[in-house]
Order: sequence, then C-alpha cells, then structure tokens
Amino acid sequence: MEKTCSLPCLLFLSHVILSYTVTLTAAGGGFGVGGGVGIGIGGGGSGRGGSVLVGGGVNFPTAPPSFSNKLDVAYRALQAWKSSITEDPHGLLRSWVGPNICSYKGIFCSSDQEDGTGSPGSGRTFVAGIDLNRADIAGVLVKDLAALTDLALLHLNSNRFSGSIPGSFQALAALKELDLSNNLLSGAFPAVTLSMPSLVYLDIRFNDFSGPLPEELFETARLDAILLNNNRFQGDIPESLAGSQASVINLANNVLSGDIPASLGVMGSRVREILLLNNRLTGCIPEGLGLLSNVEVFDVSYNSLRGQLPDTISCLDQIQVLNLGHNRLSGILSDMVCTLKSLMNLTVAYNFFSGFSQDCEKLYDRNIGFDYSGNCIPDRQFQRPRPECSVGQGDGLSCLRAPAVKPLVCGAVNVLAGTVSGLASTSSHPPSPHP
Repeated sequence: MEKTCSLPCLLFLSHVILSYTVTLTAAGGGFGVGGGVGIGIGGGGSGRGGSVLVGGGVNFPTAPPSFSNKLDVAYRALQAWKSSITEDPHGLLRSWVGPNICSYKGIFCSSDQEDGTGSPGSGRTFVAGIDLNRADIAGVLVKDLAALTDLALLHLNSNRFSGSIPGSFQALAALKELDLSNNLLSGAFPAVTLSMPSLVYLDIRFNDFSGPLPEELFETARLDAILLNNNRFQGDIPESLAGSQASVINLANNVLSGDIPASLGVMGSRVREILLLNNRLTGCIPEGLGLLSNVEVFDVSYNSLRGQLPDTISCLDQIQVLNLGHNRLSGILSDMVCTLKSLMNLTVAYNFFSGFSQDCEKLYDRNIGFDYSGNCIPDRQFQRPRPECSVGQGDGLSCLRAPAVKPLVCGAVNVLAGTVSGLASTSSHPPSPHP
C-alpha cells in the first residue's frame, strides 16, 4: 500500500519541523537591536552551513504504480532546478535521481483523495512541499519551478540562492508559505509574490532586496505575515499600510524614511506585531496607535522620531513589548504608559524624556523590564549630560494630541476600531450583487 500524506497532514508536519513561529516565543522571547526587544528579527537563520535540517514529511518509499502526468512535469522541473545548482556541500541532491521524485530529500508529496467537497478525488499524486532549509545550497531559482502548480510550501531559508524570483512563479496558485529568508537574493521588491492568489506567509528576510515598497503589498488581504526585515528597502512606508490584514509586519533593519503613516490605527484589531526598528523614520508617533487594540509588540527603536507620546498609547491593553528607545522623543513618561496591564518590557532609553510618573517606579515591583537610561531625567543615574539635554529638548516636534482622559479616549477608540475593522472586512469581501 502507498504511504501518502494528505495536504493538511503535510502542513502540520512541516510546521512541527520548521517551527513556524513569528510570535513572542521566537528566540526565547525575541531580541532587538542594542538592548531593545523585537520579535522575529533573526528567524531566517544566522550564518551559513551548520546543521542540515531537510525533510520532515512523509515520502513514498517506492515509486507509485503509475507515473502520473503531474509527477512527470514535476520531475522535469526539479531536474532543471538541480542542473542550475552550483554548490551542494552536504550532498542533499544526490537522491534527486530517477523518476521517483517523492523519494527525493526535501520533496514532499500528497494526493487528492478528496476534491474539497468530501467526494472522492482523482487520487493523483503531486508535489505539495519543498523544504531545503539550512542546506547551504548555492544556485538560482529557475522559472521551471512554476510548473509545480500544486505546491503549497516552499521553504528555502539559509541557503545561497542568488538572483531574483522568477516572474513565472505567479503560476504557483496553491502556494501558501514562501520562505526565502537568509539567502543572497537581490533586486526590487519581488512583485510576483503579490500575484500568488493563495500566499499567506511571505518571508524574504536577510536578503539584498532594495528600492521602494509597493502600495499593493499592504492591499493584499490574504497575507497574514509580512517579513521583510534586514534588506535595503528605502523610501516612505506606503499609506496603504492602513489596509493591511496581516497579524505580523516586520520592516526592521532597512533604510525606510519619512513619517509613520498617520492612518496606522486603521489597521484595526487583527495586527499583533509591528516592527519598524532601525530605519530612518521621522515625525511623530501617530495618535492612531491606540486603535491597535490587540497589538502585542510595537518596536520603533533606532529611528529619529520626535515629540511627545500620544495619550492613546494607554489603550494598548494587550501590549507586551513596547520599545521606543534610541529616538528623540521628549516630555514626561506618564502613568498611562506605565500602567499598561499586559506590559512585559518597556524601553525608552536614549531619548529626551524629562521625567516619569510614580507608576513607572512600580514597574520593577511588577517584574517588568524598564530601561530609561540615556534620557534627561533629573536625579537619575545614567542620564545625558545637561548641555546635551538642552539642545535635544529644544528641537522637539509639536504633535497634535488628543485629550488625556483614558476612559473617554479608549472607549471612543474601541468603537472606532470596531467600525474600522468592519469597513476593512467589507472592502476586502464586497457583497455579491443581488440577482
């Protein structure tokens, strides 16, 4: 009897092996830059080579009784890709010989036993996943791979693939997860990824992509994870960020500039993590931040943000990691920030804050990490020299802020967030016309 693995089974096994996580559990709580806390910055793998983790699904032990047309097409595509590989230091592709592609290392097959409605399917076998993570393979991504139209997972992180992502990849209509992190890919943002109708997880971290981010990136409602950190993207963050339905957005360690879009809060309640650290962002932190009622991680450290914090920040009841360090923020750090109920780490180091409330003193009693070094707070250790504070506080930016009345502000924010989420859902799924 053939040993097959259905697509849901494959997805489960793949996630177990690859530790598909972009949450606070990554890297033992996550890490940031220079003492701050960020999430998922280095999940693409560090260094080259090392241990080899390939496979993890259920392969066919023997060739299927009949060699289906889909496997024939896949065989030709995989052999074309193999021919383009210039280095395979661990010999992982030595098994890529002969027509039994379901026995190739890193190749996972499935079969359509059901047609999606519960009725019997054709029973044909096809390639549903490719996992060559951490294989240190050098080569390019060939256009022939677009023939794998049933491919749901393509995980190639921590290799040495160079060049660009072929435009033919738009034919990968079933692809849900694309992980090309920690490679040598370059060029403009791979717009072809926005033409993949099923793509949910986009990870191109730790490459050499450059240029502006397209408006369409955040208009793609199906994307749940957008991981672009550690490239060389530049220019403004598109205003379309407001329309994103993603739960995780990581744009850290690029060369992005300009203001954080004022419409940030229109993203609604779905977003959980926003990482914009180590760019060249300027201006104020938007008042709309308080609309992100379910955000757990917000990291804008290592930028050039100025002015005072918006009082709506007090509405972030789910925030666990708030990193505002290494900017030019000023004013008094109020109890509205320091009494956030879910807070685990608050970093405001190396700004120009001139004081903080008594509730901030109690953060240590709550076993919450609190770093306020390098500010201008009188009678505190590890603060800036007085002349430096005079200069820094003098160039503060005046930001338009809402009244600081938490019940009123947060009540209004919650209503608005619900309205925004409803509008976003409606715009993403327009009603069908009446017959």
